[in-house]
Amino acid sequence: MIRISDYHKTFNAGTLNEVYALRGINLRIQEGEFLTIIGTNGSGKSTLLNAIAGTFQPDRGTITIEGKDMAKRADFQRARFISRVFQNPFMGTAPDMTIAENVHLAFMRGKPRYLIPGLTRERRDLYREEVRMLEMQLEDRLDNTIGTLSGGQRQALTLLMAVMNEPKVLLLDEHTAALDPKSAAQVVTLTERFVARYNLTTVMITHSMQQALALGTRTILMHRGQVIEEISGKDKKLLTTTDLLDRFADLRKQEKLTAEMIEEMRREYL
Repeated sequence: MIRISDYHKTFNAGTLNEVYALRGINLRIQEGEFLTIIGTNGSGKSTLLNAIAGTFQPDRGTITIEGKDMAKRADFQRARFISRVFQNPFMGTAPDMTIAENVHLAFMRGKPRYLIPGLTRERRDLYREEVRMLEMQLEDRLDNTIGTLSGGQRQALTLLMAVMNEPKVLLLDEHTAALDPKSAAQVVTLTERFVARYNLTTVMITHSMQQALALGTRTILMHRGQVIEEISGKDKKLLTTTDLLDRFADLRKQEKLTAEMIEEMRREYL
């Protein structure tokens, strides 16, 4: 589904602010796979998502999706089959527009204008049923503006809007990090439900080690622009957060991680 080969990206090359963000990434993500990514700040997690989304072009290397070379496709061209949900629950929606209007905008995404119906009664009824799936009692509040909703409600709607046209790829950029624990749990439940319902190929960044292990089919650890560990199958199901930190310590012995990196992981995830 997604194949990333020898992907390198440097920002501000040749200056004092040079950042070697991705260092020869090689990664294959199968169709329908749910990949979670963890790593310290500056490890390249969000840069990797940006690379898949087409925010920039690589210094060298390739990304293919369904066998198609993405090298010359900008982010707006990839947006036809890639959806993304960001950390900030106030991104991805228009706060001064109603719930119905926002959902309608999501429905129109990628469609030729002449094929798009107006916000008719029939469409409102359809959107009401879509919103009902969130189980947040928002289906009878379609005329409320998005800006009046809580962060959890808004993020749940953003997630719905991202998946309703059944994209090929769903990118989740720490999409529960700004929420309170109860709202985060609700959004995680919805995420699992939507990914399963539409069989979405999903890549999720998280700062929650518990989420990383509990969700998805495979977890990768990034540091300094590289993938340094992968966990899947039975290992992923049986590992605890403590086990994962112990694994970081084992990697240190293999000279993949320094003592400072281990301590950074402990501060960030515990």
